[in-house]
Amino acid sequence: MSRRSAKHRKSASATPARAGAHARPRPPSPFASALQLSPTRTAVTVSGAVLIAAAATPALVQLPGHASQPPGPAPGPGAAQAAALGRSGADPRLTGPHPASGHVRRQEHDRAGSPQPVAASRSPARSSASPSPTASARPRHHRHRALPSVYRDPLRGLSGLVAERIDQGVDFAGSGPIYAIGDGVVTNATGTSGGWPGGGWITYRLTNGPAAGLTVYVAEDVRPTVSVGQVVTPDTVIGDMFAGGDGIETGWSMASGLTAESQLPEAGGISGAGPFPTRVGINFDQLLQWLGVPAANNSQNFGYGLLPTQYPADWPAALHGGR
Repeated sequence: MSRRSAKHRKSASATPARAGAHARPRPPSPFASALQLSPTRTAVTVSGAVLIAAAATPALVQLPGHASQPPGPAPGPGAAQAAALGRSGADPRLTGPHPASGHVRRQEHDRAGSPQPVAASRSPARSSASPSPTASARPRHHRHRALPSVYRDPLRGLSGLVAERIDQGVDFAGSGPIYAIGDGVVTNATGTSGGWPGGGWITYRLTNGPAAGLTVYVAEDVRPTVSVGQVVTPDTVIGDMFAGGDGIETGWSMASGLTAESQLPEAGGISGAGPFPTRVGINFDQLLQWLGVPAANNSQNFGYGLLPTQYPADWPAALHGGR
């Protein structure tokens, strides 16, 4: 808005109206006439005027049926609601959001029926005592809380870990300590097995969790650090992987610990000649992925063979209480 007013102002030096030749003299006002009287009459006249004004004031201010009250600001739009609330109890409309004062709690009345002060929140978003009805109506989305798993990543200690292909089990490159997946008992531990490149062959039977009773193998470039019959946990190092050029292979073993599960007829009878990836190998890779191990490079390929019924088909559900 411009600082100059939109209205035109008359100049203070405007020329006064000239008195006409035949201008009529104005009669003096009664008040002026009273001032021209004697001092005694003047005092009586002024006092009478004050008394008349005082007598007329209650008639103008105090209407029939209403108590007199000192002048104050005009009542706001909520005055009628407040008066009705004091007479008939809590107004249900005041339990919702109020456009001026935020969220107003329902008034509580004592036994005598007098209303208690209404608690109003100036900042509904910051007040936990009176949440917003709109917010409470919204569906609450809770974050998924994963249950603590009984299994852990067995390859977490390897350096230079590289996920390779799935065959009978899952192949990896790298070097360092290898842990047991979960609690179990060692059934084989040798570094001179002729059936696997590098000579390593370690098996242990799991004793807890959804895979309890199943047997895990770790083979090829690994030297065992455990012995047959030893009880292991996820914190037990069962072997050391060395850089021998073949890497390691780990997966599901036959219950006897003789060789990989994929070679049994119930799993399709697939040996080291393929075809790959095997269904049993894919299943073990899925378990490793849920434990934080990188996926194999052919994990999305079609799986050959069969998955025996004793192996959990849905690892997310199995690790959280299902099967």
